[in-house]
Amino acid sequence: MSKIIVNTDNAPAAVGTYSQGVGVNGTFYFSGQIGIDPSSQELHPSFSAQLSQIMKNIDGLLLSQNLNRENIVKTSIFLTDLNNFAEVNQAYIEYFKAPYPARSTVEVSKLPKGSLVEIEVIAVK
Repeated sequence: MSKIIVNTDNAPAAVGTYSQGVGVNGTFYFSGQIGIDPSSQELHPSFSAQLSQIMKNIDGLLLSQNLNRENIVKTSIFLTDLNNFAEVNQAYIEYFKAPYPARSTVEVSKLPKGSLVEIEVIAVK
């Protein structure tokens, strides 16, 4: 099996012992993104700003592998407050075009660095 390890400055550097993403046989598994600005490595303070930055980070990961949003087949969304689901859903509608990727959304007690939302994606070439 041949693996491609994703390493790009267009998304935040890994904050632990993991890769930004791994590609195997044309499928890319991207690590969860939180609202960290890759240029400053700082987490945005508000939910809306974090969500917006996450979408930019995902775009940066995709771009690094010559992919785009249409290549995304699955997203997993982690929220510290499920009451923010409507805002996430609105961002999802603005970010993607129908037919939408598969999606899971769950509420969790905590996320890295005190983030309010984390999104991971799987994309296929």
